[in-house]
Amino acid sequence: MPSLIYIAVRTLVEYVYRSGSIDVGFRTTSTMAEGTKAHHKIQRTYGEQDQKEVHLYTEIACDEYVFGIEGRCDGLLVQDGQLTIDEIKSTAKDIDLITPDAFPVHWAQAKCYAYMYAKEHQVDKMRIQLTYVQVDTEQQKRFVQEVEYGELEQWIMDLLRRYAPYADLLYQHRCSRNKSIERLSFPFDAYRAGQRRLAGAVYRTIEEGVSLYVKAPTGIGKTISTIFPAIKAIGQGLLEHLFYLTAKTITRTAAEDAFVHLRTNGLVVHSVTLTAKEKVCFQAEMSCRKEDCPYADGYYDRLNGGMLDMLSQETLMTRPVIEHYAQKHRLCPFELSLDAAYAADVVIGDYNYIFDPRVSLKRMLAERRNQTALLVDEAHNLVDRAREMFSSTLVKSTFLALQREFKTRSVEIYQSSKAINDYFVRFRKLSEDKYRVEKERPEELVALVETFVFQAERQLASSGGAEPSPLLLDTYFAAQSFVRIGKLFDEKYVAYAEIDRSEVRLRLFCLDPSYLLTQMGKGFRSHIYFSATLSPISYYRDMLGAGEGDYSLSLATPFSADQLEVSVLPVSTRYHDRERTKERVAQLLQQLVENRQGNYLFFFPSYAYMNLVYKTFVEEERPDVDVIVQQVDMTEEERERYLTAFQAENGRTLVGFAVMGGIFSEGIDLVGDRLTGVVVVGVGLPQLGLERDILRDYFNGIGKRGYDYAYVYPGMNKVLQAGGRLIRSEQDRGILVLVDDRYLQGHYRSLLPEEWRDYTVLNVRD
Repeated sequence: MPSLIYIAVRTLVEYVYRSGSIDVGFRTTSTMAEGTKAHHKIQRTYGEQDQKEVHLYTEIACDEYVFGIEGRCDGLLVQDGQLTIDEIKSTAKDIDLITPDAFPVHWAQAKCYAYMYAKEHQVDKMRIQLTYVQVDTEQQKRFVQEVEYGELEQWIMDLLRRYAPYADLLYQHRCSRNKSIERLSFPFDAYRAGQRRLAGAVYRTIEEGVSLYVKAPTGIGKTISTIFPAIKAIGQGLLEHLFYLTAKTITRTAAEDAFVHLRTNGLVVHSVTLTAKEKVCFQAEMSCRKEDCPYADGYYDRLNGGMLDMLSQETLMTRPVIEHYAQKHRLCPFELSLDAAYAADVVIGDYNYIFDPRVSLKRMLAERRNQTALLVDEAHNLVDRAREMFSSTLVKSTFLALQREFKTRSVEIYQSSKAINDYFVRFRKLSEDKYRVEKERPEELVALVETFVFQAERQLASSGGAEPSPLLLDTYFAAQSFVRIGKLFDEKYVAYAEIDRSEVRLRLFCLDPSYLLTQMGKGFRSHIYFSATLSPISYYRDMLGAGEGDYSLSLATPFSADQLEVSVLPVSTRYHDRERTKERVAQLLQQLVENRQGNYLFFFPSYAYMNLVYKTFVEEERPDVDVIVQQVDMTEEERERYLTAFQAENGRTLVGFAVMGGIFSEGIDLVGDRLTGVVVVGVGLPQLGLERDILRDYFNGIGKRGYDYAYVYPGMNKVLQAGGRLIRSEQDRGILVLVDDRYLQGHYRSLLPEEWRDYTVLNVRD
């Protein structure tokens, strides 16, 4: 019996007919919204017998497969007894430039609908109409064909045969994948303590189609314990796809390593790692215009060959693999990774590909979402990342600069920029303080920015391939984001302004991202949020949008108590006491390295505080101690040199000064004797500031512990992450020193992991 392959009309015709270069034209959010309005306006002109949004499905046998094709046509018109399929396409371009043969993919989409309807209703002849509408002018242009059923049948068989090699590759891979999963065993000799429990919880959560919030301490093996059961769920038909989402490159590498282990154990899956466009671009200066980039020029003419080559030869498509095939087939590596992601079983990438409304994978259909699970690693990072995704900022000076640049170049850009600059001038004159916080959306400003976005789009779209003004382009994207976020503005937002002399910075600030995270993640079968520091778990459930039916799981450390020696030095590290206590802190650090040779990491809440203690620490020369210091904005090479310095066989003591919440306090593994001790100075509280105070007041106002939500919980998370660098395996031993008198308070002590609470209280002489 032939195998059944389901495919959407749009996916089918785009694979066969899409051609040409990567389009970097400005079909933006507002343009798309106008396009939707244009669709609806045309559909409202349909007659009583006409139908709109007609769902169509058919099954077609082609060689050894049966294709189940599904789609929804814009209109089915009845005119003088004839049936017409109407396919509506909106455009921001000059409609007079559109010719009948300009977009073969549009004809192909309409022909599919015509064949599907004619087959079901036994119609001998169909009319096909392409209706183009210009979103600015609402000008319309129509092209019509009349096609016999036999011609449609012959055409669609040719279409399917052209798609068949790709369909066959995916089908054969799916069979191999499922067989390999059936035989797959856990890739290590034994489960660590807590590991089997975590894996079982992940599988049951996917099975039930709910979400899971997991606090899984360092050393349990969170990555493999979440990936393995999710892969097993694919084998059982519960899932077809899996996203492994992270905030940092190093945790993406851990996921890739887990799939290497599973592949060694027999697993066959297609996994794709998504890397930011600016990191993988082959050009010295990134420009996606076909005139500037040979990898963008003619991209779709070469894409199918490149995809078939890569998917038939590779399973784990990491950044080097993507770059290899991109060079081989002269394809943009970023776009190739995105196209491969839609075909893959597993996608490894940043949070923003799912949760950020600006860059999420838009082409993922609803039916694919309900076959997909999200594994969200280091989920504690998602709270602040989501606030940033759902917030937006405008700055007065950029509009003043645009006003000056376009004064003689474009009256529309000049006037719309001037209107926004004038708004900010009035705003500044009416504001008596340096800060201003409003609970209402700034309606007048949003309207002015919408006008600017409209004019900027027209200017950019009419550039005729010329290089656009960098200032206009950057400001356009910022304004577009502002309009988008303005539509989300509700009681969980504030608009606040910072005024510094002539400058005004106005921000639409998301206070609680839980609802929007839920909306962006809607439709996925299951979400698994996990972190070693998802504590207190009630706070993260609240901030990440947990529902009543979702599960929580807290696991104990898999390591023995004698592996970790914890001490507390109760001195004040509060901002106003730092100068006074810096010598006591430095003395502790000095005594620590004198008493035991090894490698140490000293973590501080800020660069300023770190440098203050560092200067005191190095006043006394120690020829047998090497000191390295984290710098702001270190390159990848500088970071690698910093970490490489931590070697077990150094023969000398090494001290690394670093910052909590920075690149060395999360996700790094310095196992065995590569790390002897960690000192965490302070309780990690974010610096007092306007945003944190706004958060505190908001959560106080809705009956929650505002200071904890704004300051304590985020701060202590940094402490737990920094201290978690120390014990990474069953063989590790180490010293952890917490420097702050607040660790003796019941509230802060309760936020420490169980294995840290049996601490020794130090005096400096100890």
